[in-house]
Amino acid sequence: MRPARDFFRPLAVGAPDPVREIPFPPSRMIHFFPPSNEKMRSKVPDIAPTVDILLANLEDGVPADDKEAARSGMVEVASSVDFGATQFWTRVNSLDSPWGLDDLHAAVLECGDALDVVMIPKVEGPEDIHYVDRLLAQLEAKAGLADPLLVHAILETARGMANVEEICAASPRMQGLSLGPADLAANRRMKTTRVGGGHPGYLVREDPPSGDDGASDIAADRAVHQQDLWHYTIARMVDACVMNGILPFYGPFGDIRDTVACEDQFRNAYLLGCVGAWSLHPVQIDVAKKVFSPDPAEVAHAQRVIDEMGDGTGALMIDGKMEDDASVKQCHVVVALARQLAERDPDLAEAYGF
Repeated sequence: MRPARDFFRPLAVGAPDPVREIPFPPSRMIHFFPPSNEKMRSKVPDIAPTVDILLANLEDGVPADDKEAARSGMVEVASSVDFGATQFWTRVNSLDSPWGLDDLHAAVLECGDALDVVMIPKVEGPEDIHYVDRLLAQLEAKAGLADPLLVHAILETARGMANVEEICAASPRMQGLSLGPADLAANRRMKTTRVGGGHPGYLVREDPPSGDDGASDIAADRAVHQQDLWHYTIARMVDACVMNGILPFYGPFGDIRDTVACEDQFRNAYLLGCVGAWSLHPVQIDVAKKVFSPDPAEVAHAQRVIDEMGDGTGALMIDGKMEDDASVKQCHVVVALARQLAERDPDLAEAYGF
């Protein structure tokens, strides 16, 4: 157990000091692109200004024969693209793979200051983060970086979920967590082949009505409501992240064509406290922007509550609803996010009246 006073000391001689507070720039979507694909690399300068986070994916979805090309493509993009206000991330291969170590070396030694966050897949416990933490410090010292890279972990196994609080608290580098529903579903032996989203078989059904003889008529038409497979998992992940001052994200939604269900899943995550989600295709970028940007009417109401509550204490009635100090705290969350997004997006600034 490291003493508390050592937690914010560099883990290697010459490495930059760890951060004491995780930055929270606009993070509505983490947009994935395959850096091994030359055509996709050529589109990065045009895509970058349209997203909050752009991620060079080296892991799942990249064939084994393309791993080195993906790594080289990441370095090329890092050295040639001006990302402006957009964050640049990479997802490296898992720590138990033959490519993960080389990915981390390239991320630090060849991408350097262009990279903001390294996403680590299949994190199962704090020991995985401790390993990455020390290795990154050594590489940062070698590269002479002034600022430390941050680490984002993906929850993809039952063991990772069981250790989620310890993972969040494992290092000052921890930037956030993402839910990996497909791998987690397989690890849990969940009987679904979908990548995120609900399932029509996971439902509740209205009780049967009584027939003329007083017996239950189980054959009668009854209302059925599909349930959310991921409610518990997302809520627990959000609590662990917030407790440790890091950021929770929903992961992928695999049915690219079904933007309606994608929006529903993203909104569930948004309402539960997630700050963003993954976008796997350009059509999902606008879905994430819509969902993770507060509605203008909600912003206007929140600002009105703040204005009328004065110092934030006491209670009052606004439009027949009771508002008190807890309400004001909720409203400040909404307005603060809206102002942050408006600084980058003129259309939102106009919609919010800022």
